Amino acid sequence: MTSTLAQLKKVTTVVADTGDFASMRAFSPQDATTNPTLILKAAQKPEYRAIVDAAVKANAGKPTADVIDALLVAFGLEILNIVPGRVSTEVDARLSFDTAATVSKAQQIIAMYAAAGISKERVLIKIASTWEGIQAARQLQAQGIKCNMTLLFCHAQAVACADAGAQLISPFVGRILDWYKKSTAQNYDASTDPGVLSVQAIYRYYKAHGIATEVMGASFRNAEEIIALAGCDLLTISPDLLKTLSDSTAPINASTSPLLGADTTRPAALHYNEAMFRFALNEDAMATEKLSEGIRAFAADTLKLENWLASLA
Repeated sequence: MTSTLAQLKKVTTVVADTGDFASMRAFSPQDATTNPTLILKAAQKPEYRAIVDAAVKANAGKPTADVIDALLVAFGLEILNIVPGRVSTEVDARLSFDTAATVSKAQQIIAMYAAAGISKERVLIKIASTWEGIQAARQLQAQGIKCNMTLLFCHAQAVACADAGAQLISPFVGRILDWYKKSTAQNYDASTDPGVLSVQAIYRYYKAHGIATEVMGASFRNAEEIIALAGCDLLTISPDLLKTLSDSTAPINASTSPLLGADTTRPAALHYNEAMFRFALNEDAMATEKLSEGIRAFAADTLKLENWLASLA
């Protein structure tokens, strides 16, 4: 029988959420996403030490932040030798509230890829979906630099990212579920999962209003969440869950998916200025808490990566 992963690939672009090359080769995704946590984990594996050593040597004497950028791009270049599509490379989370610095860092990353012969069409710059990050994406998209808006937890963020012309958004399904399970002490199945429902609502809103921004569900906790979002533009999936889907033959019927069903309602168009956006985010305790928590976690892992690289110098 056809695997669930093979069925999923027929209706959704499958993306690998990892820095591990072996996993990418095993599951043949179209694209790949990385973040500081994934790169920190991958960089410390013995089989990738040559990539690390080369980045450190080539950038000897430079600030550690430059070495990290070089390492991120080095992993990105290896990934692009495996996947036929795009790689997402993340801007330092500590710049999440600095529009100008985010723009500058993104331009530097794109320039490093260009120096290695990689077109900017194959790179997505990952930026936290803060107000400042979204405004950075607006500027970058106008320059032809495509952005993947990460740490996205609510509808207001999705609307603002679309208004900015972002190429892609990454709603964090599993982290939304985590918050609700902790907050309510309830269990959820795929039909009631708050993360799944959030992505479904965003997807329907985008399609109803002809918004070109791609929707890529991310941060999954189980295969059921993924199956429930079959038909989404893209889904970025960890190696463990890619294996689960590859080993399964559970059917996927995207024609009955809430994403592709007969719902013809057209939600009202929304737009946010800065004050409205900040208030809407403030009113959503889950989104406010998970956004802040995510930025802190990525910043902490970037610092760990800096300290580890400094110890190798």
